[in-house]
Amino acid sequence: MKKQQTTTLQEQFGMAPVFPLIMKMALPSVAAQLVNLLYSIVDRIFVGRIPGAGTLALAGVGIVNTPIILISAFAMLAGGGAAPLASIALGKGEKERAEKILGNCFFLLVVFAILLMLPGYLFLRPILFAVGASKDTIGYAQAYFSVYLAGTFFVMVNTGLSSFLNVQGKPLRAMASVLVGAAMNMGLDPLLMFGLGMGVTGAALATVVSQAVSAFFILSYLFSKRATLRVIPARLHPDRGIIGSICALGISPFVMSSTESLVGFVLNSGLRSFGDIYVSALTIMQTAMQIISIPLQGFTQGANPVISYNFGRRDAGRVKQGAKVMFGVMFTWNLVLTLFFILCPGLVASLFTEDAELIACVKQVMPVFLLGMTIFGAQRASQNMFVSLNQPKVSLFIALLRKVILLVPLALILPKFFGVMGIFAAEAVADGTAAICCILIFLNRFRRSCAQCRRPEATIFADAKALLPHGRRAFHIYRMKF
Repeated sequence: MKKQQTTTLQEQFGMAPVFPLIMKMALPSVAAQLVNLLYSIVDRIFVGRIPGAGTLALAGVGIVNTPIILISAFAMLAGGGAAPLASIALGKGEKERAEKILGNCFFLLVVFAILLMLPGYLFLRPILFAVGASKDTIGYAQAYFSVYLAGTFFVMVNTGLSSFLNVQGKPLRAMASVLVGAAMNMGLDPLLMFGLGMGVTGAALATVVSQAVSAFFILSYLFSKRATLRVIPARLHPDRGIIGSICALGISPFVMSSTESLVGFVLNSGLRSFGDIYVSALTIMQTAMQIISIPLQGFTQGANPVISYNFGRRDAGRVKQGAKVMFGVMFTWNLVLTLFFILCPGLVASLFTEDAELIACVKQVMPVFLLGMTIFGAQRASQNMFVSLNQPKVSLFIALLRKVILLVPLALILPKFFGVMGIFAAEAVADGTAAICCILIFLNRFRRSCAQCRRPEATIFADAKALLPHGRRAFHIYRMKF
């Protein structure tokens, strides 16, 4: 049974036409991420309409987003490193190693959940003040975050293990896990916030319950015999070598996500001195950025297993095709959505608030804030390609470039010359510069990666012939490529 499952994966990832295959894998992941995005969007829409307190409550929930991103970053450290390694191992035919990688990933997620919850509760108020809360917004931020922390493990599972469903060629199941939770969240939000009068606390509780349901959906499959890769107790023992490999490759998505938290700290702290209304405006604009970037994250969850699998098989031709698809889709989506938000900032703001002053503020600053995002899809594609090709050092540098090397210093320097607009302009300058640099790095490194990836034609034919009992026609189609 296991051999048949592995062969089916080889037929799918190693032989099917690349563009339809990636779209088949990616679209359910994109849909899942879009639905998952509704968690934060629905929360913020309802929070922004709390009678008499919407603008301050929105700022409070926006501030909490900074430590929430950090929690997700640790999940990405484990899952973002483990999933590509498991795909590469499957491409090499090393199924036992792939199962060990999954087991060690699960172990890391449990450890991270414990280590993050304890200091979160012990230093709750200092953390929130450090990331930009004021005396007017701390109450809302504390009410939301104290409940959200209780669901840390569920967040870890959803973020860190959902990609292993894609690794096994099960994108629809990954999408279903998100749909179940999102549907529950949208139903619980108005019930708890307004029906039971729980306000911001109700929004957080709805999110935790929904995340728990999604996590159960994922774990019930990964622990079952239906899965190609299962969470097996014997594979849960920590392996220093595997954990080191997971962290080495996962450090890039970790840094990319955690630096978002760092940037939130810097931006919120800077904007607080100009007024809480700018913090509220930033919350709305960061939501717009998530609408752009989170579907792209879903796309890479579908595309990366295909590219990593073929990199493991040393099929340079299919790796190149995968790169073209990734760049074309990510750049186009990013450009179109960014231009829409730049041209229609008032429409976006009105979804979250009825405060005329806040809407006017967003209309003023959003075009500046998002200008550099127009070409940023190329940066995301470059970084994810290097993750797929198991090149953690390059991917780590790309992750550090935008946020740490460029954005943080600019956000501290430009306000001295341009006031509050300097903070928003820092994002645009950093995004545009990082995208250009990453394109140049990718063009230089990718050719060498593909040259190292090539393998003898005889080996390719041997793999194809191994599939003959499962479809002679597939072998002849594969042979025509050469």
